[in-house]
Amino acid sequence: MLNLFQVVADPTRRGILDLLLERERSVGEIVERFTLTQPAVSRHLRELREAGLVSVRRDGQRRVYVLRPQRLVEIADWADRFRDP
Repeated sequence: MLNLFQVVADPTRRGILDLLLERERSVGEIVERFTLTQPAVSRHLRELREAGLVSVRRDGQRRVYVLRPQRLVEIADWADRFRDP
């Protein structure tokens, strides 16, 4: 599994997470929102999936991606250590 912090360090992957926070989306819908090729977006989605941040399901011919926010709790827990008491 990829390092969670490395995965979310990339601004494109954070942008994808922001989109998926609104609602689940197909690969095509995600590609439309970026100035990247479909293969480039698919690579980012693969890294997010391998990190456990998104899941994918088939809907006919389409692949639909869904946010799995549970993994983001690890980042929130880490960041909470730096808050003022």
